[in-house]
Amino acid sequence: MADTLTVHRAGLATVQDLGRFGRSRYGLPVNGALDQHSARVANVLAGNDEGAPLIEITALDFSCTPSTDVLVSVTGAPADLTVDGVAHPQWEPVSVRRGQTVRITNIRDGIRVYLAVLGSLNAPQLQGSCAPDTILGFGHTLRDGDEVGLHTPCPPLDHPHFRIPLFRLRAPVQRLHATCTIDVTDGPDLAEFGDSAERLFRSPYTVSPQSNHIGLRLGGDVPRRVATGEVLSRGVPVGAVEVPTGDELLVLHRGRGVTAGYPVLAVVTATGLSALGQVRPGQSLRFRRRTIAEAVTAHRAQRHAVDALKARVRTVFDALRIPVPQNPHLPQNPHLP
Repeated sequence: MADTLTVHRAGLATVQDLGRFGRSRYGLPVNGALDQHSARVANVLAGNDEGAPLIEITALDFSCTPSTDVLVSVTGAPADLTVDGVAHPQWEPVSVRRGQTVRITNIRDGIRVYLAVLGSLNAPQLQGSCAPDTILGFGHTLRDGDEVGLHTPCPPLDHPHFRIPLFRLRAPVQRLHATCTIDVTDGPDLAEFGDSAERLFRSPYTVSPQSNHIGLRLGGDVPRRVATGEVLSRGVPVGAVEVPTGDELLVLHRGRGVTAGYPVLAVVTATGLSALGQVRPGQSLRFRRRTIAEAVTAHRAQRHAVDALKARVRTVFDALRIPVPQNPHLPQNPHLP
């Protein structure tokens, strides 16, 4: 009988990966984990490929029990992680014995937590990805009592590496703050806003409860378009900061449609998108202007930190003789933002 992860309390949890790259030309949104950095790091810490399927937990408590010994990692927003009532740190590998219950509770200072399991999870695929698509009605939203198939068991582990802080793997933790700062570059329609464009960087914006994985609605001092010409529908990137008529900004996220007809004032950077995936309804955020060169430098620095973590994990896993299976679910391009 195949090994499984039995979900006791699902809350709002889905099986995710990094998304469906290269399909926008066919009208398919990229989708995937909203906090890409945390999802990547969770998989790396668990010995998986960056784009392997994992569980994205949003806002509410979650608990599960494996039918075999496993190695897990939990990243994302700060939360309380326990295994059979014993507290464990996030952003580190955690050994879980068969029948023990993993609980993730009290998610705070953010909204999404990522749970990865060594060997990854079984999940249906569409166009090379298990990422849910609400428009197509595809994806695996977890429910209480669900059993998620596991690819590979892990031998029981009891080693000082998992207990002594001296041997921690120093994962690149994404720090979250009450007022989040989101980096953006200039959008293609910046000139159409004249001096009004500077409002974007002068005051905070509040996240509306109507926000979701398709896009965030933000209330605040909205810049006003001074040009009068019609804006034709055209392709828009993930992270586009759109200015519709009214008193809200729209920031398109990974579930966005591939075309739109509102002017695009700015575009959120690759690193800014991961931070944007952690903002809660009612939270305040500010935008910070960055050049393309600065955005590329920040993305490369984040990539370098993840690659360095991979090397440390590989060294530790080899030393502990932890088998790392080849995962068949590879992202089309794991380095794309």
